[in-house]
Amino acid sequence: MFKKILIANRGEIACRVIKTARRMGIKTVAVYSDADRNALHVSMADEAVHIGPPPAAESYIVIDKILDAIKQTGAEAVHPGYGFLSENPKFAEALKNAKIAFIGPPVGAIEAMGDKITSKKLAQEANVSTVPGHMGLIEDADEAVKISNEIGYPVMIKASAGGGGKGMRIAWNDDDAREGFQSSKNEAANSFGDDRIFIEKFVTQPRHIEIQVLGDSHGNCIYLGERECSIQRRNQKVIEEAPSPFLDEETRKAMGEQSVALAKAVDYASAGTVEFIVDGDRNFYFLEMNTRLQVEHPVTELITGIDLVEQMIRVAYGEKLTIAQPDIKLNGWAMGSRLYAEDPYRNFLPSIGRLTRYRPPAEGRRGSTIVRNDTGVYEGGEISMFYDPMIAKLCTWGEDRAAAIEAMRHALDNFEVDGIGHNLPFLSAVMDHDRFVSGNITTAFIEEEYPEGFEGVQSSVDTKRKLAACAAVMNMIAQLRRTRISGAMTNHKRRVGKDWVVILKDIGGWTSHSLSMKAKDAGAKIKFADGSKVKVLTNWRPGSHLFCGTIDGEAVAIKVTATAAGYDLRYRGADLCAQILAPRVADLNGHMIEKVAPDTSKQLLCPMPGLIVSIAVLEGDEVQEGQALATVEAMKMENILRAEKKSKVIKINATAGDSLAVDEIIMEFE
Repeated sequence: MFKKILIANRGEIACRVIKTARRMGIKTVAVYSDADRNALHVSMADEAVHIGPPPAAESYIVIDKILDAIKQTGAEAVHPGYGFLSENPKFAEALKNAKIAFIGPPVGAIEAMGDKITSKKLAQEANVSTVPGHMGLIEDADEAVKISNEIGYPVMIKASAGGGGKGMRIAWNDDDAREGFQSSKNEAANSFGDDRIFIEKFVTQPRHIEIQVLGDSHGNCIYLGERECSIQRRNQKVIEEAPSPFLDEETRKAMGEQSVALAKAVDYASAGTVEFIVDGDRNFYFLEMNTRLQVEHPVTELITGIDLVEQMIRVAYGEKLTIAQPDIKLNGWAMGSRLYAEDPYRNFLPSIGRLTRYRPPAEGRRGSTIVRNDTGVYEGGEISMFYDPMIAKLCTWGEDRAAAIEAMRHALDNFEVDGIGHNLPFLSAVMDHDRFVSGNITTAFIEEEYPEGFEGVQSSVDTKRKLAACAAVMNMIAQLRRTRISGAMTNHKRRVGKDWVVILKDIGGWTSHSLSMKAKDAGAKIKFADGSKVKVLTNWRPGSHLFCGTIDGEAVAIKVTATAAGYDLRYRGADLCAQILAPRVADLNGHMIEKVAPDTSKQLLCPMPGLIVSIAVLEGDEVQEGQALATVEAMKMENILRAEKKSKVIKINATAGDSLAVDEIIMEFE
């Protein structure tokens, strides 16, 4: 077996590979850019080599720098992770020439299947069902419009060498096709160093279901079931699960066998994924094959018990697979949620900064469920603008889908993140969404269920009552603590009032909850004005950011931030402001004037920290609703900012090439 491998990647996937290598007794080498000098994967590896400046084009995807790191450390093999050089045939060829093992498929398979156009042709030759589209390369925007009309809108514009949602745009008309073509080319060039574009029919109401395959260099190839990855935003997966709640055994077998046939057609050896679009009648169409380890591989590992990274290493070493197709059994259900450094309240735009608090839930078995968290960050670390915004993959396993979802709800409740915008509230909201729970999902789920963007969740009346009770108990505990600090050690409970009014504000407005409480050793009994009662037990202490306890015996975890008048609470996708007031103060509070937010309707603000790629208008221009105004790039994604209404540009404050912070003014309107 290899004695030392180099991981040509960063972040959570580098950490993931290091864990398996360590378990196998293999030493590891990390590579890092200036931005990643203090990254988690660097500290986890046995050795680390600096490879250049923060931009990936100057560090992580420079083949010569990786080869030099191999020479410096004497690594015998390279695991590329995903993204970066993982599907670059020139990199695999360079390793082959240097007699360094590539922990991935052969060069020929990468060339054939890594290129979406070639892979689609091969799929057709192998009698795999494919989506209608234009198989040739697209030279310019005019040709893109012409081809789109021939195929029929809507169409998907895709980067040939792409992956992970980069370089992908849906076009519904000629303007979308023209604009999307250029943006896709730019993203493809920046992310993969390859700006080739192709176009195919966009299947409406689709599900994204993919098959995990695993082959060796001795002609053996198997499939390890499927993953449902339909919850996506901007064509990038957010939630995945295995197996799919939609497939039956017949369809699963057909998709698996076609995937294996396709892999064998190119002598595939290693882990790979064949992606399909599946319609409502379970007709499936080949999309692409990813010739690498997928981001979402942990859910497959949880239901099969197979370590895919270990299998990749063993195959690269020349070993035969020790498992055959009849050995593959799908056990239970796994759910995966991707924690992104992005703000769901600002259309999922990337967020950067320091993780002032990062406390994932404890990993391991909890009763009949399992929690797993693949991450590449730590508390106090920086989230950079140079790389993908995903910082963790939280996974749960249960005996069935309902158990896996419930385990995920509790795991998300217990995940603490502060210092950056993040999508934990959105993930929690999806787990409670009736449509998701039913399994009736498509790749348009986010667009259809949140057409105006994610604005948070309005808690139910029952949930608000429970949160009011918890807020009152926290206030009581804090009050009791203050009486002790003051020196009033005797009869201190008498100094804390029993009657309170908890005022909660969420996206639905204000609600008032009058209650009285009787303190207990580890909580309180709460009686509401209507006579209903609840019992709250907790070990919460002032200053803690997570309230853990029970409400009438039901476990609850609420994220807490202390404020001047109470607490900000976050629970199951809902953000609430809680004020805990004495009855007389609550009466007076009703006469307070609410602060009005400043009017920014006449300004175009930068929605995230990023680089201004282009300004599409001039001062004095009349702009129409929906017209493109500027393009901002952050974390390898281009974002086109559009006019919200008809207006006139009176001042432009930024130019192409400027780096702006969030909410900096790009331009102003009349």
